[in-house]
Amino acid sequence: MGCVRRLGCLVVLLLACGAAWFTRDLWLTRLRGARSGSTSSASTWQPLTREGAARASAALRRLSAPSGPAYASVAPGDLAAYILQELSQMLPASADSVEAAAIGDRLYLRAVVPVKDLGGSRTLGPLAALLGDRERIQIGGTLRIIQPGQAELQVKELRLKELAIPQPLIPRLIQQISRGERPDGLSPNGLLLRTPPYIGDVRVSDGKITLYKTSATAPATKR
Repeated sequence: MGCVRRLGCLVVLLLACGAAWFTRDLWLTRLRGARSGSTSSASTWQPLTREGAARASAALRRLSAPSGPAYASVAPGDLAAYILQELSQMLPASADSVEAAAIGDRLYLRAVVPVKDLGGSRTLGPLAALLGDRERIQIGGTLRIIQPGQAELQVKELRLKELAIPQPLIPRLIQQISRGERPDGLSPNGLLLRTPPYIGDVRVSDGKITLYKTSATAPATKR
């Protein structure tokens, strides 16, 4: 009887494996869909729009009020649009098609720029020979408050076209891109962002950016 029972289990197992094999296209599609659905919101590139800038501005106004919330979450495209004047210092003035995304704990920006505005062969060396006149640049990094009114994007990744820029070259290229004064405390691979002085912390997670007001402007907690 034990042998028959084991044989029956083996037949059931073989039938289950056969069913899984013949329906593999269906369940693999569903599995891929579930995975992509869980990350799509965090990896969606957003264009910079006036409407987005207005939404970010309204969120910051609410934060600035003494009785306002302690934090506000904004879409990466909205925040980037709001600080467009700072982006014009972060990227060459000739950049266009600027987009933003929050992926994991990093903020990403991408735009199409003339390669000559990145320093050409002087900065890129042999890599410049692999690029056209205009290419897409993509930068990604973490946000950090330097001091009241100043933050930075610490660039951890940089791509030109499909080329990943080596880490040792990133600070050199970042300093070529950025224009104007680089204040004390700005990292060698940091791009300067102007922020309202009442912003004390900023975090990136789940496809959004959360801005926290300083404890000095946050309302006291009732006991």
